[in-house]
Order: sequence, then C-alpha cells, then structure tokens
Amino acid sequence: MRKNILNNKDIALQSAFTLFLTKGFQATSMDDIVAHSKVSKTNIYYYFKSKEELLLTTVDQLISHYEQRINQILSHSDTTVLEKLEALLIILTDNTEQNNYLGGCPFLTLYTQTPLEAIEVRDRIKSFFEQQFQAVELILAEGIAKQELKTELPVKQTAALIVSSIEGALFLAQASNNPDIIKAVYPALASLLK
Repeated sequence: MRKNILNNKDIALQSAFTLFLTKGFQATSMDDIVAHSKVSKTNIYYYFKSKEELLLTTVDQLISHYEQRINQILSHSDTTVLEKLEALLIILTDNTEQNNYLGGCPFLTLYTQTPLEAIEVRDRIKSFFEQQFQAVELILAEGIAKQELKTELPVKQTAALIVSSIEGALFLAQASNNPDIIKAVYPALASLLK
C-alpha cells in the first residue's frame, strides 16, 4: 500500500498558503516559509522563482478548489434554489472558525495583501469573484424559471447582495470574533428571497 507523501514543493506551498492567510503575504518572508516548512530555501527556489510565484500558485489552487465545489452545486438539478444557495454559503464559509484568516475570506485576505504590481494575482482573484456572481445569478435565474422565486426579482442586483453579504459576514465574523454573524446570513437571505 502506497502512502500519500507530500513532496518538498507541496510542503512549501502548504506552508506559504498557511502563512499568507494567517500572517499576511507582505509580512511573510521566504525565511518564514523555510522555517515553517522545514524545506531549504534553495529547494523552494527550485520550484518557485519568487514569493509572488508562490502566491500565484496558492491562488490558483484555492480557486480550483472552490470552482469544483461550486460547479458541483450548480449541477444538482434535484435541489431547490434555496438549498443551492445554502450549500454555496456553506462552501464559502466552511472552516472559518478553525482558520484564522486575517480578513475572514481567504480571497479577501490574499487580495488585500497582494502588491499592486502583482496584476496577474489580482486579476485571478477578481475573476473568481466574477464567477461567484455568475454562479449566484444562475441559481437565481433557475429559481425564477422554476417559480421558486418571484419573477420580478432583479437577478444581478440580488446576486450582488448575496455575494456581498457572504463576504461581508466572513470579514465581520473575523473582525468581531463572532462566528454567529455567518450563521445569521442564510436565514436572512432566504427570508428576503421568499
């Protein structure tokens, strides 16, 4: 039986991910990543040219993780729209109490810590949020088509409200150390949509 052993590249990447989200990209040095990962600096530089490349790889993996889970929700035709929205909320807020991300949301944390010159990283995070809006718009449009939601519901504006509420709740829960803020979002949104 073969064990699932991480290589030095994966270990360094996991350490960078943890440090970027809990300490901040700007405050994390390559020496911090070396100390946390126990992988030599030369070995890390063998895989990643810079700390910015580590950040880009981290963002790409994070986006891929969330996109897969969101697409899975969208593909379920046997669930109601409110169930899909609740599942989306659960995915986006999963493990927030266990993780100590600086900004609550991992994407918000990484975006605010990303240097202005790191345009590729910023663009990928922006694109993820645009995809998040589109996913919510699809769910809402499906709800209108299935007559689960009011036909006069403004889809784009409501999607913006939902995504903003989720992201805002993640930030406020972290800033106020009150995870109950996140728990209050879904019932409030569900009552507005009915």
